[in-house]
Amino acid sequence: MRKSLLTAAVAVATTVMTQAQNPFFEEFTATPHGTAPFDRIDISHYEPAIDRGIKLGLQAVDDIVNNPEAPTFQNTIVALEHSGRELDRVLNVFYPLQSSLSDDALMELSMRVTPRLSDYSTSISLNEGLWKRIKSVYDNADSFDLTPEDRMLLQRTYESFSRNGALLEGADRETYSRLSSRLSELTTIFGQNVLKELNTYKIWLTADDLAGLTESSIEAAALAAKEEGRDGEYLFTLDAPVYSSFMKNSSRRDLREKMYRLYNSRNSKGEYNNIPVLKEIAETRMQLAKLLGYKSYADYSLETTMASKPENVYNLLNSLRDAYLPALKNEMAELNAYASELEGRPMELKPWDYSYYSNKLRNAKYSYDEEEMRPYFELNNVIDGVFGLATKLYGVTFEKNPDIPVYHPEVTAFDVKDRDGSYLGVIYTDFFPRASKRSGAWMTDFKSQWIDADGKDSRPHVSIVMNFTKPTDTKPSLLTPDEVQTFLHEFGHALHGLLTRNTYASLTGTNVRRDFVELPSQFNENYLTEKEFLDGFARHYQTGDSIPAELVNRLIASSQFGAAYSCLRQLSFGMLDMAWHSITAPVDDPVKFEIDATESVATFAPIEGMLFAPTFSHIFAGGYAAGYYGYKWAEVLDADAFAHFKEHGIFDRETADSFRANILTPGGTVDPAELYRRFRGHDATIDALLKRDGITPTTTLPTKDLNRHD
Repeated sequence: MRKSLLTAAVAVATTVMTQAQNPFFEEFTATPHGTAPFDRIDISHYEPAIDRGIKLGLQAVDDIVNNPEAPTFQNTIVALEHSGRELDRVLNVFYPLQSSLSDDALMELSMRVTPRLSDYSTSISLNEGLWKRIKSVYDNADSFDLTPEDRMLLQRTYESFSRNGALLEGADRETYSRLSSRLSELTTIFGQNVLKELNTYKIWLTADDLAGLTESSIEAAALAAKEEGRDGEYLFTLDAPVYSSFMKNSSRRDLREKMYRLYNSRNSKGEYNNIPVLKEIAETRMQLAKLLGYKSYADYSLETTMASKPENVYNLLNSLRDAYLPALKNEMAELNAYASELEGRPMELKPWDYSYYSNKLRNAKYSYDEEEMRPYFELNNVIDGVFGLATKLYGVTFEKNPDIPVYHPEVTAFDVKDRDGSYLGVIYTDFFPRASKRSGAWMTDFKSQWIDADGKDSRPHVSIVMNFTKPTDTKPSLLTPDEVQTFLHEFGHALHGLLTRNTYASLTGTNVRRDFVELPSQFNENYLTEKEFLDGFARHYQTGDSIPAELVNRLIASSQFGAAYSCLRQLSFGMLDMAWHSITAPVDDPVKFEIDATESVATFAPIEGMLFAPTFSHIFAGGYAAGYYGYKWAEVLDADAFAHFKEHGIFDRETADSFRANILTPGGTVDPAELYRRFRGHDATIDALLKRDGITPTTTLPTKDLNRHD
């Protein structure tokens, strides 16, 4: 008994000490620029900090509701905007690390706190007293002296509450709360299942299985096996750079098929089966939308986007499908003929053949070999080049700051400064795969930008996270052109977050309409095929020689290769997303549902057991539900925007200043269609995209303005 009492006392004392030392309980003041003190943060700090943040956030809301003064913009809308800062401080670390530095303990913690966070959010959105004050300010907006940014914050706040159950009454409010809580739980489960199952795949091969593979991928597989204590073998995983390289280069069709089937049947059965999870997610979203008075979740979700409604999304997707399908048929006919000639027999290409033969055909047509280009894309040089793009366009510079704590030894932090030397923010880079990181690439922020009541500009801290080819014992990290393009993409998001300068955090940086958010990132990708850009940094990692003009010309000449296939692939994802979020009744057969949804844009016949939806984290665990079309929507914008640069010079200062002022700085303070018109002078059409991809439009193809909805 005395031992158990002593143990309990020690546990209590430890908890008290841990909470007293909890870095989330106060502003981050001991680190450069108030960055997150990752070197002091322990998993035990999150839960008490989240609970404390919830308590303080609810207290702040109570103070607003119980304010005896009449509702005003300042005492209601601005006060609500500033509430929850303590909770944001911990969640802005907690959420990003769930994707980039997760483990079983963090996943379990996430499952534990997710219902609390959902209940917290729902309790605020359904707070009748708070809603009455917000509505009062909204209804009397003209009686307040509001700036355009103030009016946007008021509009967004009113919109958020009205669309999140504030207009519901009685039992409907309880139903909304229950469904919202369950949805948060389900999306967390979905994302965790994807990460957990991906980490289970270890494909062991011998020297006899390596035909066609590149020297770099063989060396990486040997190193991975050595780290597992199995010298003489080769370990392959389904991490993006490993899988992609294998499918492009392995001449073993049987092994390509094996890898393809493993990759595309993930989360479809067994312990981490996401099929029942995604079905319930889609059905829960459908129920929420109907409860709020919408026909489907797509109708609900698209109401606050540039597209505004499903018809406009399908107009874009179908227009692109009709434009690119003839080109796809020509591409596939050429590829089949090439594969048949290469193999000396008639070939019926399967999905696991596409990357292999298209890579060979591209090389045959343009002498393009991404492995030949790798030595010129050493990661440190690429960092200089990509960061240097921001310097050339906007005068922004980057300097490593080793005093800023990081969450993993592979992460690097940089101070970001403006043209005049003033501090802009911090950017963290995290480049390589690891078991604790989900696949893909993304940008996030650990701190948003805002301006406080005293006029002090609180600057942002952003991160870009990738899964690039890792260095080996004999080579540094050498990237493919596709990986350089990914870097450019995520860096575009980072610039959107770093160059913002607005009053309210909820309207800064990437807090824009969802189908506008990809414009800055996809705009950056255009520079990959610009010789003037590549000449500035692409140097051989051993000799220091600049990339030969011949190689650059091959890359540029081959940039339109496979454009139709790539477009139809993206359209299939958009179609599948729209299908799942347009349902008005539960789906009985997810396999048939996916086949039907993507049939009009499918390149290959369906393969039994292969299903994409169970791994579609963007829409079932991320923020792209009924929004994946946004990549193509933004691609139309980015092609049109870059055409403007091409007219004036790709580094033209005046054009870049306009892009910064009208696209990157305003965040969500102005309607995005208006922002684009300010920059370009007119609405975008699909013409520039078709031209860039070498696609001849059909005579019946509509080319009306993207931002006009007839």
